[in-house]
Amino acid sequence: SRWLFWRVTACRRRSGGSKRQVILFILCVCVCQSGAETLRYSLAEEMERDSFVANIANDLGVAPSQLAARKARVVSEGNEQLFRLNQNTGVLTAKESLDREEICPQSDTCILFFKIFFENPLQLIRGEVEVRDVNDNSPVFPEKEMVLEILETVSPGSRFPLESAQDKDVGSNGLQNYSLGSNSHFSLALGTGKGGEKHAELVLEQQLDREEQRELNLLLTATDGGSPPRSGTAHILIVVLDANDNIPVFGREVYEVRLAENSPPEQLVVTVAAADSDEGSNGKVRYTFTQTSERSRQLFELNPATGEIRVAGKLDFEEAQNHEMVVRATDGGGLSAHCKVQVEVLDANDNAPEIALTSLTASIPEDAPPRTVVALFSVRDRDSGDNGRTECAIGGDLPFSLTPTFDNYYELRTNAGLDRERTAAYNITITAMDWGKRRLSSQESIFVQVSDVNDNAPEFTQEIYTMSVTENNSPMLRIGTVNATDADAGKNARVNYALVLQEGKEQPDVSVNSENGDVYIRRPLDYEEVRAFEVAVRAADGGSPPLSAQAVLRVLVRDDNDNAPVVLHPPPDSSAAAGELVPRWARAGYLVAKVVAVDADAGRNAWLSYELVAAAEPALFRVGLHSGEVRTARAVAERDATRQRLVVLVRDGGQPPRSATATLGIALVDGFSDAHLRVSEEVSATEPDEPLTLYLIVCLACVSSLFLATAVAAVVVRVRRARRRETETLPTFPKAATESNAGSLPRSYVYDVCFAAGTVNSEFRFLRPLFPCFPAGLPPGPGNQRSSVCSQDVANLGEEGD
Repeated sequence: SRWLFWRVTACRRRSGGSKRQVILFILCVCVCQSGAETLRYSLAEEMERDSFVANIANDLGVAPSQLAARKARVVSEGNEQLFRLNQNTGVLTAKESLDREEICPQSDTCILFFKIFFENPLQLIRGEVEVRDVNDNSPVFPEKEMVLEILETVSPGSRFPLESAQDKDVGSNGLQNYSLGSNSHFSLALGTGKGGEKHAELVLEQQLDREEQRELNLLLTATDGGSPPRSGTAHILIVVLDANDNIPVFGREVYEVRLAENSPPEQLVVTVAAADSDEGSNGKVRYTFTQTSERSRQLFELNPATGEIRVAGKLDFEEAQNHEMVVRATDGGGLSAHCKVQVEVLDANDNAPEIALTSLTASIPEDAPPRTVVALFSVRDRDSGDNGRTECAIGGDLPFSLTPTFDNYYELRTNAGLDRERTAAYNITITAMDWGKRRLSSQESIFVQVSDVNDNAPEFTQEIYTMSVTENNSPMLRIGTVNATDADAGKNARVNYALVLQEGKEQPDVSVNSENGDVYIRRPLDYEEVRAFEVAVRAADGGSPPLSAQAVLRVLVRDDNDNAPVVLHPPPDSSAAAGELVPRWARAGYLVAKVVAVDADAGRNAWLSYELVAAAEPALFRVGLHSGEVRTARAVAERDATRQRLVVLVRDGGQPPRSATATLGIALVDGFSDAHLRVSEEVSATEPDEPLTLYLIVCLACVSSLFLATAVAAVVVRVRRARRRETETLPTFPKAATESNAGSLPRSYVYDVCFAAGTVNSEFRFLRPLFPCFPAGLPPGPGNQRSSVCSQDVANLGEEGD
C-alpha cells in the first residue's frame, strides 16, 4: 500500500486565505483516499484546558455525522487520557493543560501518541501530537550561595570549578550563558561538555592577600536563550585563607597517668593540648594517635578536636600493665607535632578464681575405703597480691573433703563410707574464694556417681503369700505373683525366682516364673484330695556371689461343686418293697424314716436339702427340708393304700446344684407281727436260700443284748427328764462317702431288729423307732406314741428271738 505522511499544524489564530483552505481540503481528501495511517499535530505546552488540537473530521474528510454513527473515539497511549474527541464537530482537544517538562522530563522532543477507532466497519487511525517547548522555566543553581576557601598564596591563573545551573527547558530555551559580576581578582571561563551542557570556572587574575581583604562577594548569573530570556543568580563567597607558617606546640612532651583497671568506659584519662599561633584553619589543631598499638587504640579513645583521651574498652592489669601512646597534633595547614602518653594500669580485684579439673573419677564403688581420691583440680587467680591468694571449700554435709597438695592443687577425697542405696550420686560444689577486700569467688560442680556393689539381698514384699485356686483348674493357670525387690542396681538388682525343692518329696503342683514371679498351677487340683499346701520360694539376685531370700507360698484350694450327694440310707441297691412299716393308727408327724445323705464337697456345696418329688399319696407324707426325716403329714386313714412308694430328691447348695434321689417303700399295717411276717414271706419267696442263718443268729443275739441295755438306759434318762422335749440333732457326715463305716443317725433313734422265723435266710430290717414305755396316765403324743404297745413289742421280740 502507499504511504502518505502529512502534518497539519493547528493554531489558535485563524489566518490565511481561501487558498490555504482549499489546499487543506485537497490534502484531507487525498489522505482519506490513500488510507493514511498516521496523523501528526503539534501543540504548545501550557495551553489552557480544552485547547484546540485539530479537526479530525476535516483532516480525514469525514462528515461529523459519520463520527457519531461509527462511534469514533480517541485513546491515548498510557494510563492517562490526554485528549478528547467531540463526535458532533470532529474537533480534537486537550483535556488538561500539558506541561512538557512533566510529561517528557529527560527528552528534547516530546511526542504524545493516540489512536482513533471507528466501528462499522472497524478502522484504526494512528496519530501523534508534538508538545512544543515554551520558555517557562528559568535556570536554577543547586545552591543560592557557593563558598570557596582559597589560600592567599595561590598563584594567579588558578581555576576553580563552579556548580552548574539547571534549566528544565530544552533547545534554545535551555541554559545558554554565564556571567560574573564586576571585580578585580577573578574572571569567568565557560566550557561545554560532551553532552552539550555548559559549565563555568573562576580564574584568579590577581594575587589574594588575606591581610588586605579576607572575603570577596561575587554574583554569578545564568541566562537561557528564550524570548524573552530568563536568568538565575547565585552568590559566590571567596574566603581568603591564611598561609600556615607556625607549627602546633604541646605543653608537655610526656603525659604520665595511673589508672585503675576497673575504670568504667568514658572515664577521662588525660587531656593533651597543643597551641598554634596561626589563625583560621592553620591555627585549628586536630589530634590523632600515631605509632600506637591496635590494642591501645581499642582501649582508649582520643577526641580529635579537644585532645581528651577516655577509656573505650575494658582494661586488664593481667593482660597489660602499661600502655604507651603517641599523639600527633596537626593544624589546618598540615604542620604537626607529637607527644607521648604513658598509662600505668593499677591492679584491682576483678578476677574471680578459676577452677580447672585435672582428673575426675566419674564413678566410684560404694565399698570404696575412706580417703579414696575422687578428683584432682587446680585453682588460679589472675590478680596479684592478696587479690590472687585463694582458698577452697565444699558445701553441705557430704562424705568428702579437700586436701591441698602443691602449686594450688587440691585433691577431693572421701572421708566416710558410701552407701549407694541411700545416695546414688553426689553433686559436689567446690567454692574457690580470693583474699581481696571485695572477695570474689567461683564455683565448680563435680558429679560423682556411686557404683553399685551387691551388698543387699532381695526382700519379699510379704513373708507369706496366700493364693487361692478353684479345684478342677486348667493346667498352667496363673494364680498370682510373688514379688521381691533388691535395693541394689543393675544386674545386682535383677531378681530370679525359684521354688525350694525338698529332698524326698515330689515336684510341687505349682511353678514360678523365674523372671517376673508369676505363680502357675501345673495341673488340675482336687479339693477333696488336697485342700491346701505350702512351698518355699527363693528370690536370688544376679550379683557375684548372689544373695537370696525366701518366702512361704501358701496355696488354698477352693471347693467346686463337682460331687453329687450320696444317699447312705436307704441303700441305693435295696428293694423298694422291703421298706418301712407304718401303723394305720399313726397320727400326723409320725416319723416314718430318715433319708441320710452326704456330699464330699465343702461349704455351700455340701449343704443338703431334701424334697419329696413323687408319692402315691402326696398329702400323706412330708420330708424335712434339712433333716431328711420322712413324717406323716396327716393321720393315716383307712382309705389309704397299703403300699406307698416315695421318691425323695437330695440337692446340694452348689451353683449349679447337684442332686440324687432315694426311693422308700412304705407299708401301712394294722399289727406289727402280721405285717412283718407277710413282708418276710414275700422277700423269702423272691430271694434264693443262702447259708447265712448262723451268722444272723449270732448278730441277733448281740443286737438284742445291746437293745436291752439301751432300753434300760433310755428309761432312766426319760424319768429324769420327763418334762424336757427330745432334741434332734443333724447328722455329722464324714469327709467322703467311702469313709463312713457307721451310720449317721442320731442316738435318739433306736430300731428293732427282727428275724424272720420259718425261713432259711434271715435279714435285718429297720422297722420303726422304739420308744420307752410311759405310765398309763400319760397322754399319748409325738414322744410317747408307742407307750401303748411297748410291752407287747418286747414280748413279741422275745418270742421271735426264740
